[in-house]
Amino acid sequence: MSDEYNKTLTDEEIKELPAIPRPEDERITFTFKKSHLLLALLPVAFLAGLLAGYAAWGRAAASPQSAAAPAAQSAAPAGGQAITAPEEAPRYDIPIGANDPVFGPADAPVTIIEFSDFECPYCRRHNLEVKNLLLAAYGDNIRYVFKDFPLTSIHPNAVPAAEAAHCADEQGMFWEYHERLFSMELALSPAAYEQYAEQLGLDMAAFNECVAERRYASAVQADYSFAANLGVRSTPTFFINGLAVVGAQPYDVFAQIIDEELAGQ
Repeated sequence: MSDEYNKTLTDEEIKELPAIPRPEDERITFTFKKSHLLLALLPVAFLAGLLAGYAAWGRAAASPQSAAAPAAQSAAPAGGQAITAPEEAPRYDIPIGANDPVFGPADAPVTIIEFSDFECPYCRRHNLEVKNLLLAAYGDNIRYVFKDFPLTSIHPNAVPAAEAAHCADEQGMFWEYHERLFSMELALSPAAYEQYAEQLGLDMAAFNECVAERRYASAVQADYSFAANLGVRSTPTFFINGLAVVGAQPYDVFAQIIDEELAGQ
């Protein structure tokens, strides 16, 4: 072997040798051209565009129906029948019970059944802005039926108010009491229910006994259970000759349906 590779190095020569890189100090480097970078970014840009388009489609698909639509689709509970979209136009058979307050003649060609809640602001709006106008415009052509659908999870006063209204109905004053409750003049409370009854000149002993024993608790619950099984999910919900109308829709929506029903009678 040559002496060049077999000699002993001095200490000074050893110090001048370059350091041997350790494995952890080694680096692998790559050189990218601009064209390479653009090619690498193309799949990322495509994926981002695809996700943005999907998100836009999802928002459009989830947009609510127009407020002027006469009915909105609602999911049905287990074993129940859902209220469906207007293009299917099903008619629901809603029985009128002995405890259901009715205004108008029994032979009226149009029956409007309202599932309502005395603490619901949209029910109050309908009562103030639409119901009385309909009754004035169509007179004996309408039979109006009130049913209870108290949303107890958000309206704690809805059930007591409904029971008090039925107690007023015992004395033939349901609709007058109904107007007082929706006026919210005294809000909703046990004291208010009593004062509304006094304002109407009811027999207070009979009224207070009826309220105290919750005489109509089962009637209110029966209305609620029937509507929930049918697929009702919000108040107010109406059935005009069996055709569903969901929400506090404007007068024109009701008038259009009523006119069509009268034309086809």
